[in-house]
This record gives sequence, C-alpha cells and structure tokens, in this order.
Amino acid sequence: MTTVLTPASQLTAADRCDRCGAQAYLRVVLLSGGELLFCAHHGRKFEPELKKIAAEIQDETERLTSAPATASEEER
Repeated sequence: MTTVLTPASQLTAADRCDRCGAQAYLRVVLLSGGELLFCAHHGRKFEPELKKIAAEIQDETERLTSAPATASEEER
C-alpha cells in the first residue's frame, strides 16, 4: 500500500500547540492518519516519541530565529 501525503501548508499564528496553546511551529502527521501541532518547546520535549509514530514532521522552528522579510539590512 502506498500512502501519498499532500504538501502541508505553512503554519500560521492561528495554528496552536495541542499541549499548551502557544503558537505551533511543528506539525506531526501520524501514521494513523491524524495530525498534532506543537510549539517549539513541546516539539523538542516529545521528539523521541513523536518520531516513532509520525509519518511526517513539518518543522518550522527556524522561523523563530530568522529575521522577518520586512526587516531592514541593519536588523538582519
């Protein structure tokens, strides 16, 4: 059986961590078909267990340290 995953859209400020309600930066698509959202903190905390049950992990935590596109050259 082949499973085809559709490309996930980028997480937004409306996407919230299923554990604490903070902004989500990780989407975990489960082998069972569901998905979970996590903030960076809880994503790191549960990473070993999540890797065992995940079909795909979308990690956008790099957005926490990157300069916004609207930042001036001095701010980057």
